Amino acid sequence: MKDRSVLCPQCGQLMGSSQARCSWCNTPRPGRLQWAVSRQGGWLVQTILGANIVFFLLSLALNGRHAFSAGPLNILSPSRMSLLLLGATGTVPVVDLGRVWTLLAANYLHGGLLHIFFNMMALRQIAPWVSREYGPNRMFIIYTLSGIGGFLLSVVADVPFTIGASAAICGLIGALLYFGKSRGGCYGAAVYREVSGWVISLALFGFVFPGINNWGHGGGILSGIVLGKLLGYQEHGEENLLHRILSIACAAATAGVLVWAALTATAARFL
Repeated sequence: MKDRSVLCPQCGQLMGSSQARCSWCNTPRPGRLQWAVSRQGGWLVQTILGANIVFFLLSLALNGRHAFSAGPLNILSPSRMSLLLLGATGTVPVVDLGRVWTLLAANYLHGGLLHIFFNMMALRQIAPWVSREYGPNRMFIIYTLSGIGGFLLSVVADVPFTIGASAAICGLIGALLYFGKSRGGCYGAAVYREVSGWVISLALFGFVFPGINNWGHGGGILSGIVLGKLLGYQEHGEENLLHRILSIACAAATAGVLVWAALTATAARFL
């Protein structure tokens, strides 16, 4: 059966029935299943979202009854102790307590309902885009290592206590920034302009509102740029065995750290 015209899942331009790739952004023509997965963000993005939500709920559970007696404004804000047990990072956990593993765990912790809501909305928008341009394995490598890089810079900058997925999300932004500048052309220039606007907004937001970890954001963006260059994107070469191995290593490290954090925090709180 002859293919019908479809909208490009990346740039939204119409792809004719005979086009194998979008003439605007060069994205491959999606099949019906591929289109559905692309529009939903893919199973990997959904898994990252799910892990963040599970750990947010666990951090509330570790509060015990205090999670529901702190007043309406703080009803869904985990305590500092719960976050510390689950892997909050910074100079206090890393330098004073020797908990280096928190550089990874802290990417899956959030300080309140609004904090996780805005981070997950950003992740839901950006991660599928990066997955489209770099491939899902490279996207997850960038997400994981950029989060570690952002928090490592935070420790160097003497930030005592920090959490959140924003450092990892900023890594994805950095990768898109590199992609747009490197690719060039109409599409690359459009990507670079849009992502540059996000970076400027992040900087302004960070300096206007107190408590924002600008070091984590900056470290994440820089890590994403470097990783985007080192790993390459789809138009320069499809994902290979090394990318898959690195992605599996990141997944194993993440799973191991999160399971360890959950078990030790639960034991410390209830046993």
